[in-house]
Amino acid sequence: MSLEEVLKVVFPFLDGVDLAACMVVCKQWRHIAKDDYFWKCVCAKRWPSICKRPNPPTVTYYKLYQTFYKRKHQRTLLPPRLSFDDLEFFIDIWTEDKLIFSEVVPGPVLQRGIKIPPAGICDMLKFHLQGPEYKMILPVDPRFTIPWSQTVSVSVLVGRKDSNKVACIINKSMFDYIDRTASRALAFDYLVFSPYYPFISGIRAWISLLFMEDRSNGVIDVFGIEMDFCDAANSQEEVLWLLDMLDWK
Repeated sequence: MSLEEVLKVVFPFLDGVDLAACMVVCKQWRHIAKDDYFWKCVCAKRWPSICKRPNPPTVTYYKLYQTFYKRKHQRTLLPPRLSFDDLEFFIDIWTEDKLIFSEVVPGPVLQRGIKIPPAGICDMLKFHLQGPEYKMILPVDPRFTIPWSQTVSVSVLVGRKDSNKVACIINKSMFDYIDRTASRALAFDYLVFSPYYPFISGIRAWISLLFMEDRSNGVIDVFGIEMDFCDAANSQEEVLWLLDMLDWK
C-alpha cells in the first residue's frame, strides 16, 4: 500500500485541527488533505444534518468548516492582563544529547519578528514571512547548522517578570515534521493550563525552525525560530490571554 493510499484511509478519521495540521507537513500531504471528501467527513462530525441536504452547499466543505470554525473565535476580548514586556522566553534546542541553542529571549524581541527576510530563502517561506498572519519569530544570530541525519528536539519555557513565575510551553519535543518545500521543521506540544480553567484542553503550541538548505553539505542553515498556537490564538491579544491561562509555577 502506497503512502497516498494510507493517508486516504487515515484522513477521514481526523478532526479539523489535525487535518489542517497535516496540510503543513509537505506539498503532497497538503494536496491530498484538501480533497473535499475529507472535509465533508469533518463537517459530518460537527453538523451531521448539513451533509444530508439533497443539494450540496454552494461552497466547499473545506470553506464551510473554515467559516464556522473561525466564527466561534470572533469575539471581543478584554485587554489582556499580560504584555510582552512582562515576558521572557527560554528556548533550548538539542541535536540528540548536544545542546546547540540556548537563549533567554525578551518578549518584545519575539514579538518584533523578522522585518526583512534574508536573501536566498525559498519563495514559499518568503511568502509565509511576508503574509498578514500574526507571527512570533526570533531571528537567529549567529545562525547554526544541523545535519539532516541528526534528531533535533526543543523545549520552551516562558517566565513572567511581574510574579517571577514560569510556565512550560514545549517540553523536549522532536522536530518530526519537515517541510522541505517551505523550508520549515516543526515540533509541537500540548499546553498545560491552570486548574482554574478545567475545560480548556487540546491546544497545541507549535515551534518551527526556519532554514535554508545546503544540499552539498547535507545540513540546514537555521536563521529563525517561529512559535504559534494554530487557530487558538491569531492575534497578540489572543496569545497573551492564552499564555495568562497557563499553569504558572
